[in-house]
Amino acid sequence: MKARILGTGREINITLEDAELLKLLSVIASDNDRKDLSKDLPELPRSAEADYYKIPLSWFQERAEANDFVSHYLRFSDQLADFETYFECLCELHKRRRKYSIILSAQPLPTMVQVSPRALLEFGGIPTDVLASWLTWRKWFFDIDNRAGQETGYLFEPILASSLGGTPFPSTRSPIRRLSDTNKGRQVDCIVGKDAYEFKLRVTIAASGQGRFAEEINFAKDCRGSGFRPVLLVLDPTPNPRLSDLKAAFEAAQGIAFIGDAAWDHLENEAGSVMATFVERYVRKPISQLDQFAPTLLDLNASASPDRRTFIFRFGKNGEKHEWLIDRLEKPELATDPEED
Repeated sequence: MKARILGTGREINITLEDAELLKLLSVIASDNDRKDLSKDLPELPRSAEADYYKIPLSWFQERAEANDFVSHYLRFSDQLADFETYFECLCELHKRRRKYSIILSAQPLPTMVQVSPRALLEFGGIPTDVLASWLTWRKWFFDIDNRAGQETGYLFEPILASSLGGTPFPSTRSPIRRLSDTNKGRQVDCIVGKDAYEFKLRVTIAASGQGRFAEEINFAKDCRGSGFRPVLLVLDPTPNPRLSDLKAAFEAAQGIAFIGDAAWDHLENEAGSVMATFVERYVRKPISQLDQFAPTLLDLNASASPDRRTFIFRFGKNGEKHEWLIDRLEKPELATDPEED
């Protein structure tokens, strides 16, 4: 089953066993208020308040007797609309969270060879030993954030495409052809009928994106030229000239743009009641809750144990808000290339 496995390379591979999949079925029954489906399934931790995000990842991996996952899966499939899609999306989210928890533990600290050239911008302004630590922590934060961005990108597009009931297409199989060269296809995030979607978490005005932005403008024209309606879906409504230009390009190609609340509403309207529950519970609600704290910046204290086997982060004055410990066991193969940036 594809939903079980994430990764086949040498870095990090995740496989969900039957016992873990049964616990995810319990989550789905709870999400959809279907107690009748939770019979003979593991009971969710009471402390989680029926909220997947409050359940420790360790609970899912606790040893438990697997009581015929296949029969339960078939029962859910028969009695819950859109169950297969919901299950696949939840498994994808769970695998990515499992993988990222390992990344936090295994991402190596950078070597001084990687970071020392950057010291020329700050050398002499602070003591040299302080600067060395600052550069090391800063690069580790960068590496972690970069991997978080990658994992989130891999997660968002399949969830949005599945919610809309559409299919992503790589350039090699895409029905959208380039007007500049009809022998070449265009990668498409999702196609539903004759609608070709472009998904974006946000549109920025980064100068480095000049060439890429021209590609995005041409996407709308290529869709129209291939007989499809271009549809732009942007979750972050923050206005800027690039977003306005992109919206105008899609509309000029007889397309449509959904931005901010309109994008969320479109997703939930097209998804059907069950998948609308998934989008609201697992994507829209967490992002909305985080947005409430955008003006707040808590004090941060970062420290490492002498053997570097634990990182300790304290938030708030004197760590009064929260203390977070990350057990560490570095994987050298996750080290970034000194020449990569």
